[in-house]
Amino acid sequence: VNISKSFQKVFMDAMKLFMAIPDRINFLQMGRYGCFSEQTYRNNFENDDFDWFSFNEAIIREHLKGGRKAIAVDPSFIPKSGSKTPWIGYFWSGCAGEYRRGLEITGIGVIDVDNHECMTLGSVQTPDNATLESCGKNLVDWYSSYLISIQEHLKRISNRVVCDAFFSKATFIKPLCENDFHVVSRFRNDAVLFYPTLEKRTGKRGRPKLHDGKIDFENLDTTRCTEYKVDNGRLYGLKAYSKALRRFVSLAVWYPMDGRTDKWQ
Repeated sequence: VNISKSFQKVFMDAMKLFMAIPDRINFLQMGRYGCFSEQTYRNNFENDDFDWFSFNEAIIREHLKGGRKAIAVDPSFIPKSGSKTPWIGYFWSGCAGEYRRGLEITGIGVIDVDNHECMTLGSVQTPDNATLESCGKNLVDWYSSYLISIQEHLKRISNRVVCDAFFSKATFIKPLCENDFHVVSRFRNDAVLFYPTLEKRTGKRGRPKLHDGKIDFENLDTTRCTEYKVDNGRLYGLKAYSKALRRFVSLAVWYPMDGRTDKWQ
């Protein structure tokens, strides 16, 4: 990554200030505590030519040495008041367990599976609902379209995307799969899943049968599953048909160590 000497000096000073300033961090505070003027920090932060993804990727390759990597996607809520801040609106706050007024950033990280580590690759501010509606999109559509727009950076590291249960929707999964991504997520507890059919095709007219009965996780048919050894509980893997996604998926079902089948993930 090519970095000019002037930008490098301002960047290193800004990193020190982020750790040293005890109160709110803004350009005015940085001008008070730092080695440069307030306007110098503003000018350098407005530099859109710097490739942050390539910069962070170079750092990640230097420190994450594991052979298995995945891309993590996790939006984060930022409290913010006022009415002049761009894209301020109501977003989900996981800590509060409700929607709150503020900002949201979509964080993208790289997971080193072998060494159990994760580093940030980049982040972007999430548009508010009014902006998304003017573009004819909803929040899930925007998440998927943004990841596809930066797929060149992501696929240099991994084509596996890891996200929570909010993203297990067809409008997110389908576009990513069409762009050669593999999505690892969690289904909601009320997800409708079916066993794939064991019947062979008869060759007769009509659509062949796709699946058998609905999966009851309290009474899982272990004859259709592969059991994997784990430290805590029991882990089963099987192929299943998702009604919501309208596609077959590779499903992992984990039961806690206490042997209860009414608790599962």
